[in-house]
Amino acid sequence: MMQPAAIALGVRLRVLATGPDESAAQVIPDVALGAHDDPQAVLAFARSCDVITFDHEHVPTPVLERLIELGVAVRPGPGALVHAQDKSIMRERLSAIGVPCPQWAHLDDSGDGVEGVIARATEFAKEAGWPFILKTARGGYDGKGVWRIEDAQQLREVAQGAATRGVKLIAEALVPFTRELSAQVARSPHGQAVAYPVVETVQREGICREVYAPAPGLDADRSAEAQRIALTIARELDVTGMLAVELFQTADGALSVNELAMRPHNSGHWSIDAAVTSQFENHLRAVLDLPLGAPTPQAPVAVMANVLGLDLPDVYPAYLHCMARDPGLKIHMYGKAVKPGRKIGHVTVLGDDFEDCVERATHAAAYLRGEIDE
Repeated sequence: MMQPAAIALGVRLRVLATGPDESAAQVIPDVALGAHDDPQAVLAFARSCDVITFDHEHVPTPVLERLIELGVAVRPGPGALVHAQDKSIMRERLSAIGVPCPQWAHLDDSGDGVEGVIARATEFAKEAGWPFILKTARGGYDGKGVWRIEDAQQLREVAQGAATRGVKLIAEALVPFTRELSAQVARSPHGQAVAYPVVETVQREGICREVYAPAPGLDADRSAEAQRIALTIARELDVTGMLAVELFQTADGALSVNELAMRPHNSGHWSIDAAVTSQFENHLRAVLDLPLGAPTPQAPVAVMANVLGLDLPDVYPAYLHCMARDPGLKIHMYGKAVKPGRKIGHVTVLGDDFEDCVERATHAAAYLRGEIDE
């Protein structure tokens, strides 16, 4: 999805992919094959690049540090990216700079094994209350690596499973949120930054299903607060490129940070069709230290709905129905093999009426998924 923006800007992209069937490798001509955690493959790839950036956070920090030693521009740099890679480091830093976060605790600092983890988690639960949340410090996405712990037996099962896999855990208080928001900003190396409208994300079974831009009913002061939080994090962590700050909002309107992503993010895909400058173009502008584009929305309402794979071997026949029913619909497919629950595309609808946009977007996503046939 970055390739159209690159073409318009006259920027040549090169991609490191594990295979020619990966989505980016299907649309970017210059492809190097290799794994992101293979130091030699990454180093060889980087030698022909002016700037390195990412579509996920999993490149090992030592590899990125080695690139910097060799004079390669890595954006965002490893010192920033580690906060999106390791939730314990992220929580420490955000707490230190005064960003609102859920109550949390390290569980793996003492080296005393699974019983020590269970004991520290139990003490945390006494203070924060049951149920509470356990998360893997590294890895995990779309609800994976996150557990709602109801009792001591479940705590023991999760802690033992994590210990078997060598996974470190953190504990967080359960936040009684009423909805989830996302505040996205772009920041360049010389410090220019722009903030996109704050959006609401709708999660089901840990997977983002819909995004509403702007977040309906979010008052101006709270929206500005969310944008200030994101801009503060971008500045204090020296982020270059796009930053998505995922937030909880509680019934009294209070905000707290849940997760960070330092790349174009699913909550910003609406911007491809509905913003003056998409998140993909602004990510490119930022990492190349070009002046940033306006993030201004081009319609009062934009609704994006993710298309998740079901059992349909081919979604393309569904285009006939969706395009004929709604000529204003924008369909984006990712070139991925269809697997149950996998994000294989999204649809975006722009308009003036929120309920109408939601109905149009969710109908199209359900039809393309095969959930409905009318």
